[in-house]
Order: sequence, then structure tokens, then C-alpha cells
Amino acid sequence: MRGIKYLWAFFPGTLIGLVCVPLALLGGGKVQVVRGCIEVHGGPVKRLLHRGVRPLGFRGAAAMTLGHVILGVDERCLFRSRDHEHVHVRQYERWGPFFLPAYFAASAIAWCRGQHPYLDNHFEREAYGAVP
Repeated sequence: MRGIKYLWAFFPGTLIGLVCVPLALLGGGKVQVVRGCIEVHGGPVKRLLHRGVRPLGFRGAAAMTLGHVILGVDERCLFRSRDHEHVHVRQYERWGPFFLPAYFAASAIAWCRGQHPYLDNHFEREAYGAVP
């Protein structure tokens, strides 16, 4: 059953995340496997999280999940956000290739309602609510 969840979440989430692995390693970043997910941090991943998400309306991120790949600014950020990010992993396993469009739609809906596109996003609220 676990293999089916990995396959369901693979495209496009995990696939996009896997592109970051060699880029991170070439740029001095690090990669580790924790709880069945590939965690990538440092190097160009740090710059991506700090600057790359700004065009999407976010100030920057400490970590971000793409399927079974979790990107983090550094190892400390990954440690602190691991439970939250693993909620997103489970969301990818449920929604599969529909997760990214659903996530962006949830942000758009929140924004259209005059709410915050990140903090009031249904998927983020679920992830924050699941972490003690």
C-alpha cells in the first residue's frame, strides 16, 4: 500500500522536489532521508525558500513539501517543521496530482474572501492544527 502512495504523490510533486536534490548537492546543500521522505537543505534551496516563493505572495518559507521531498532552509528548520511538513506529505498521498492545483485554489479562495492566502489556506490550517 505504501508504494501506491509514493506513486500517487510522485507527479508532479515529488518529481519537482527531486529536481532540487542534485541542484542542492552541487550548490553545497545536504540531503538526508527521514521518515520515508527526502529532506534537502542549504545551498540553493535556502535561496529558493527565501526568495523564490515571494512571487506567489509569500514572504519566504523555512520549509516546503513537494510530494515526498521536503525542502528546508537548514537542518534546524527541518527539525522544527518536520511534523507540519509530514501533514503535507499525507495530503499529497491523499490528493496525488491534484494536490498542487487544490492548494493554489485554496489560497485563491482565501484571498478572494479577504483572508490570508497562506494562513487561511485549508491545507495549511490542517497542517498547523495537527501539530501540537
